[in-house]
Amino acid sequence: IVTVNCARLLQADHHATNGVVHVIDKVIATTTNSIQQIVETEESLETLRAAVAASDLNSLLESEGQYTLLAPTNEAFEKIPRETLNRILGDPEALRDLLNHHILKSAMCAEAIIAGLTMETLEGTTLDVGCSGEDLTLNGKPIIANKDILATNGVVHFVNELLIPDSAKTLFELAQESEVSKSTDLFRQAGLSSHLT
Repeated sequence: IVTVNCARLLQADHHATNGVVHVIDKVIATTTNSIQQIVETEESLETLRAAVAASDLNSLLESEGQYTLLAPTNEAFEKIPRETLNRILGDPEALRDLLNHHILKSAMCAEAIIAGLTMETLEGTTLDVGCSGEDLTLNGKPIIANKDILATNGVVHFVNELLIPDSAKTLFELAQESEVSKSTDLFRQAGLSSHLT
């Protein structure tokens, strides 16, 4: 699937006497803002803006290149427990891993996404990007709230859930999501859960 500034290429290579015509499915608007400028000006990305500043990722998001930012909205940050959020925001390494887990290494417009596509993030992890009917999905969940906000150095999709990588979780959080959750309960009953957090 070929796109031009996130417009789908419908018909290619119509040759004319003075050139060639490619038919696309939407009007291409002028793009002047970098990904960083979009983060700075969008009201619904206020928490993300603070997180990016705290992790010194500003320069990356305004640098030349082609990235996809899966931008967690304020709503996405509000969905996770306050204690977990404060822990991540207070840990520069975990915060950087969290944000890098939301940045894909290439620009990926919604029109070019097919079901079951696996994309590598800046953190070195992978995300399953796909589609279910009209909805775009991440790891099988339709959490993309707004898509294809074009920037000079890539594209931004707003997501309404936070994607927390394993490297930004405590041992306790990892254990609770796995097959050893019963062992976690035993640690808690024995008063040893603080070692896992």
